[in-house]
Amino acid sequence: MTERIEAERFIPASAAEVFAVLCDPQGHVAIDASGMLQDADGDVVEAAGDTFVVHMDRESLNDIPDYGKYDVTVTIEEFQRDRLISWSILGKVRPGMGHTYGYRLEPADGGTLVTSFYDWSDVSQDWKDSGIFPVVSVTNLSGTLGILDRTVRRGYPRG
Repeated sequence: MTERIEAERFIPASAAEVFAVLCDPQGHVAIDASGMLQDADGDVVEAAGDTFVVHMDRESLNDIPDYGKYDVTVTIEEFQRDRLISWSILGKVRPGMGHTYGYRLEPADGGTLVTSFYDWSDVSQDWKDSGIFPVVSVTNLSGTLGILDRTVRRGYPRG
């Protein structure tokens, strides 16, 4: 069984334009297709180790009764400007579960090929056996890429 899912989409914009959205905590909220990300606090990230807080609502997935609203701290794990960004999250569960999300950007003729990924291979076996992984589906990743495309074409961020 795979413990990683990916979706890709060509976006007719520069890697820098796409990456700007992915480095902004509010950008994550703006493009989320799962409906879980409600708001965010923090500065634009510039390096591995940077953090920000996302205010979540698990009721959007309707998969865990009474989980409701909570906050997670996003920690940037990999950061290669205009090429790669990935992050882990720390929320209600301590220590964190060990799953990561991210994007790879590859310049292409007329734009950027963007790959969204979600990896839960480092999650403990107990959590894997719980049946909650993957938390998001490849459909969520694809939907988020569609929203990212629209968001970049509309000139995000607007001042």
